[in-house]
Amino acid sequence: MIKIRKQDFLKGSLILMLSAAAAKVLGAVFKIPLTNMLGGVGMSYFSCAYSLFLPVYALTVTGISSAAARLTAQASALGLYGDVKRIRRVALAIFSAVGAVGSGLVFLLARPFSVFSAGGTEAAPAIAVIAPSVFFGCITAVERGCYEGLNDMYPTAVSQVIEGAVRVGAGLWLCSYALGHSDALAEYLPFAVDERALAAAAGMLGVTLSSAAAALFFALARLFAVRDKTGGECAQSTGDIARELLSTALPTGLGAVVTNLTAVIDMWTVIWCISRFGGYEAPVGTDASDVPQFVYGSFAGIAITVFNLVPSVTNMLGKGILPCVAEAWTSKNFASLAARSEQALYTAAVIAVPAACGMGVLSGEVLGVLFPRQSDEVEICVGAFRCMMPGMVFLCVSFPLFSMLQAIGRAGTPLKIMSAGTIVKLAGNMLLIPVMGVEGAAVSTSVCYGVILAAAAFAYFRTSGISVDYRPFVSLVYSGTMCAGAAWLTADICRRAGLGSIAVILAAAFFGGGAYFLSLWLSSGRTGLGVLKGAGGHGIH
Repeated sequence: MIKIRKQDFLKGSLILMLSAAAAKVLGAVFKIPLTNMLGGVGMSYFSCAYSLFLPVYALTVTGISSAAARLTAQASALGLYGDVKRIRRVALAIFSAVGAVGSGLVFLLARPFSVFSAGGTEAAPAIAVIAPSVFFGCITAVERGCYEGLNDMYPTAVSQVIEGAVRVGAGLWLCSYALGHSDALAEYLPFAVDERALAAAAGMLGVTLSSAAAALFFALARLFAVRDKTGGECAQSTGDIARELLSTALPTGLGAVVTNLTAVIDMWTVIWCISRFGGYEAPVGTDASDVPQFVYGSFAGIAITVFNLVPSVTNMLGKGILPCVAEAWTSKNFASLAARSEQALYTAAVIAVPAACGMGVLSGEVLGVLFPRQSDEVEICVGAFRCMMPGMVFLCVSFPLFSMLQAIGRAGTPLKIMSAGTIVKLAGNMLLIPVMGVEGAAVSTSVCYGVILAAAAFAYFRTSGISVDYRPFVSLVYSGTMCAGAAWLTADICRRAGLGSIAVILAAAFFGGGAYFLSLWLSSGRTGLGVLKGAGGHGIH
């Protein structure tokens, strides 16, 4: 067994959040120039490929890390280090096969899915080249989960940064190369009909190479690591471990599939509703027949991309808290369970609330700075992006709750919750998009995640039998209101003074952030600080 460097919850979560933030910065460095190169129509092909890839990836990959982490944490808490080794071997054997099947499925469905969803074969090359990412993702997820279960977050952090860096370097270079050599490349990609489809496929190839790089990192890490030669007791058979892994990973994966169905719902409903009900004029250089794809590509490539930045960082709190909750639950330490639960939820909310307030108030400036060459696309997305900010807070706080439900053996509960949320999303889109346009899809997103958060909190606290002090969370809401007010006032003054977008953002962030933390300190005081230190008030029902 490789020697492990354990971290506590806050340190481990901080490591993961910093790496996730770095990966997201790299992701923005990739996605923003890519959007500028591809435009709205090209991004619709890129997003269409993700619409097939993500559900398959979610089903096969998403549950693996949490399943491996949960079993590893339980075995480690009981001192069964022989089981820790066996868990990794069994997980690699099972999920490598699952990943190969998933990759084959994506590849085979590339052409028919493109025809069905986009009305042509333009997205097929992008779908085909991303298929191997499912296989590499499964291997990476097993390795990350095993390290995370032992409270060592460094390997996950490093692999995330490597993955992001390779995606930027390879993806942007390949996309740029494809735009300059589209005629030569068309001979090898017969489904493509124009250079935008070729460029989308080239950019997607960078995603595949990045997932391969992350898997290679773990192979090299295992090869050169200093190993612990001591043995360990085994209490579980290979069959028992396999059943436990699948019983945890499958519901989690299905829940992630349901989550990613929201992207498919957006794609189908936005394109269909805009085609049927209109409401948008074709920008200069875009055919009228391409308007539905242009609107959807703008929404998916700009609004949703920026929306996902903060939740992808706070998602790391779920990874950090899972082994801690699993160990506390296994050892029946309910005081620690309550403390860690409150710590994770409060930390997620502390990060999400000011981010949502700031981006909501400054939505026009933020999107304009990030996508300076896509003014038509940004104009479509500004209102929709603002409407998604409540949903961003709900989603950020939901992630730790899902991980904690998995840690206490309720892996199937998030699936039920996400299924209900998806129904809300579909109904909201069909009712609101014909009336509000793409902003209707944004409003339904916020409502969907609000329902999910309420249901997840109810399920977790009822199952675990613990309670948390609600007062710090009330203070957060008040502080967020002060943050939004200060940011709005500052931005309005700066706009009237004729300052540029970057200056408006910096000034509003400074005064809005100052108002937030000052209000938080004055309203929560020792209570808020106690939560972050794990010393908040807790109770057991």
